[in-house]
Amino acid sequence: MKPLQLIFTYARKYKLALSVTAASMLLLVGAQLLIPWIVKVLVAAVTAPGATLSVMGLVRQLTIIVLIVFIARAGLQFLRSYLAHLAGWGVVADVRKYIYEHMQRLSLRYYEDKQIGQLMSRVINDTDLFEQLIAHALPDIIVNVITFVGVTVVLFSLNWKLTLLSTLPIPLVLFSLQIYAKRVRPAFRARQQELGNLNAMLNDNLSGIREIKAFTREAEEAVRIDERIDIYYRSNLRALKLMATFQPFVDFTSSIGTLIVIYFGGQLALQGILPISDLVAFFLYLEMFYAPVRNLSSAWEAIQSSMAGADRVAGLMAEDEEPHTVAGAVAISGRVRGEIILKEVGFAYLPENLVLENISLKIPAHSVVALVGPTGVGKSTLVSLIPRFYDVSSGTITLDGREIREYTLDSLRQQISIVLQDVFLFYGTVRENILFGRPTASEEELFAAATAANAHEFIMQLPDGYDTLIGERGVKLSGGQKQRLSIARAVLKDAPILILDEATSSVDTETELLIQQALERLMKGRTTIIIAHRLSTVRSADQIVVLDEKSIREMGTHAELMKLDDGLYRRLYSVQRTLEPVILAPLE
Repeated sequence: MKPLQLIFTYARKYKLALSVTAASMLLLVGAQLLIPWIVKVLVAAVTAPGATLSVMGLVRQLTIIVLIVFIARAGLQFLRSYLAHLAGWGVVADVRKYIYEHMQRLSLRYYEDKQIGQLMSRVINDTDLFEQLIAHALPDIIVNVITFVGVTVVLFSLNWKLTLLSTLPIPLVLFSLQIYAKRVRPAFRARQQELGNLNAMLNDNLSGIREIKAFTREAEEAVRIDERIDIYYRSNLRALKLMATFQPFVDFTSSIGTLIVIYFGGQLALQGILPISDLVAFFLYLEMFYAPVRNLSSAWEAIQSSMAGADRVAGLMAEDEEPHTVAGAVAISGRVRGEIILKEVGFAYLPENLVLENISLKIPAHSVVALVGPTGVGKSTLVSLIPRFYDVSSGTITLDGREIREYTLDSLRQQISIVLQDVFLFYGTVRENILFGRPTASEEELFAAATAANAHEFIMQLPDGYDTLIGERGVKLSGGQKQRLSIARAVLKDAPILILDEATSSVDTETELLIQQALERLMKGRTTIIIAHRLSTVRSADQIVVLDEKSIREMGTHAELMKLDDGLYRRLYSVQRTLEPVILAPLE
């Protein structure tokens, strides 16, 4: 979608407000054109030979008319301003809503190399510029064009020769508009890009403020932020410098028109060809004649800024959404059994760089399967294919005998609960974060989920219990507490398929025991896929799958894999027994 098309598509919703705005602008122009004409009539009356006190009646009438015009103009200005802003900010709000919904539909691939602050800048800063276009630039251009046409007609009626002379500088202004259009818009686009970069860096640093303090990097990070601020400052100045060059040029060319009228208009008045009242009116209208031309510079700046923002927004809207379901895809009703079969699955983030190759695996319903292996062999990638965070590059994945792409995406993901190593908690209360798994759950279900996750006890010890604010990303909680909240969230969702990605890593032994107990309750009656580096946690799995070098190297129970003399699993397990005897010994 082209930038202007994007803006005007959303502006259609506000046709009534924009129509009333346009009507009020037309009436405003009429009011502005009337005032100089009234002055002309007044000057003609008071300078007419033999003018007496009888003219005072006309003066009073003109005064009343001007008062009425001023009152009407005030009301029209209110309508024009308020309704234009109503439409402008309405479009901004609608576009922001659509962008966010669109961003939720984008594939995870899109976010892998993007900065959150940069994306936020597109949603907030770039769309903010649309209001300038709708509420300021376009109405100003409309008013100025109508004013220009109206004044031109009046000037021609006063003296067509003088009017033609006063229009001589106009082609210079139009030529300058064409020249600067080619340079100003890229400059404003660069400015918006640098603003996004600044927002991205600020977002990173504020999110990582704990690390900055821990490594005493305050001074260095302040220098980096200062540099980024200066870069944005310079890019902003470059764009504004172009506009600052244009504005004086327009003012100068319009002043040439005034000089022409002074010289030739003065001569015409002296010769008696042009009445004094007409000359006065001509000067008043001349200011209105060149005001629209001068105002084009500020309107042009707003247009170029808005178009630069629209370019960036349109680029985001053009991004492909998540993998689509095939034609005729069906929504899953009820609960699936949970049998998952991977057949010759391959996956690559980039076409030339396979991460997984020829993966064939059957996961029976209600069984527990563990994925183990060295770091970086694709365990997390493999489980990400099941909820279709990514689509397979080759092969197929079926759920209960049906290819997962034949299910609608939402209904597929509703069947899956995920507990990750890197737990994400939203800013809010404990209650809100657990209910994220199922917002409609009752209070009893909430408490039951927290109890099953071994979280209820520590939650009740918090200052406000379930209504305690936990800070951004759960900063007020320990790692184990955050993990148990994420398990409670999964318990509350009550999905038939469970994915545990390093759910017990990076916690102490006592906390690990609490988490393991919670997970054992959660795993009952569910198809469970566990990713674990700590092999002691997966010994009881129905099936252990060892990944290495992009494919499955070994498969079997713990006892079966330990019998393989040169097996990778046995080697990894033996190394961990040596390094972590305290953890593994009680489980022997």
